[in-house]
Amino acid sequence: MDETYIAMWSGPRNLSTAMMRSFENRTDTVVLDEPFYAHFLKETNLDHPGREEIILKQDNNWDRIVKRITGPIPGSKKIWYQKHMAQHNSRGCDISWIKKFQNCILIRDPKYVIQSYHKQYPFPNKKLLGYSQQIDIIRLIENEQGLTPPIFDVEDILKNPKQALKKICISVGIKFSEKMLKWPKGKRNSDGIWAKYWYKNVESSSEFEPFQKKHVTIEKDLIPLYDKCLIDYRSMYEKRTIP
Repeated sequence: MDETYIAMWSGPRNLSTAMMRSFENRTDTVVLDEPFYAHFLKETNLDHPGREEIILKQDNNWDRIVKRITGPIPGSKKIWYQKHMAQHNSRGCDISWIKKFQNCILIRDPKYVIQSYHKQYPFPNKKLLGYSQQIDIIRLIENEQGLTPPIFDVEDILKNPKQALKKICISVGIKFSEKMLKWPKGKRNSDGIWAKYWYKNVESSSEFEPFQKKHVTIEKDLIPLYDKCLIDYRSMYEKRTIP
């Protein structure tokens, strides 16, 4: 089996850590959790939970990070699954390195993202939610490769996890494993330093939660943000891969 580098481009509060758990449960895969987070925090000066500790303990040099994540796969594994936040791509930073990767886009209706993010961090804005940066990644790949990277919607995944995971595996050129459907509860050494602030729900999970249609009310002052994100979301949703 050839080596496979996978970049799953998500935004916050978007099933991304559960997806990382799913891939980590494979025997042939090693995972990496948001390698550019410290760089992002340092560049933006955002006061995220644990900011100082993250910048201190995680490498925040862009070029050095790129060299590491495009280098040899750790642990003699064949697959390197990397969870990336699209909003961590700072303006002016070279992202041509993604050409080495099988790139996928993970999207979610912004009403759910905004509601969940707002509970953890009270000052969301469009740049922090990753939709426009996901569009940038899609356009780069379309221009370079002449095709749209596979786009997967959270609702589709939760409605039929097995079928969705099979599609994801096909799209990145690997075989599906039943091990991806369930994983042990608890913390992981592979989790970022920030897990204690953001990963409470996923640490208590052992599989993808069954889909439930939830009624979400967006606060009045967040409606303009929702409307802006919805435009980008819908443009990606129209191109999504249907399981």
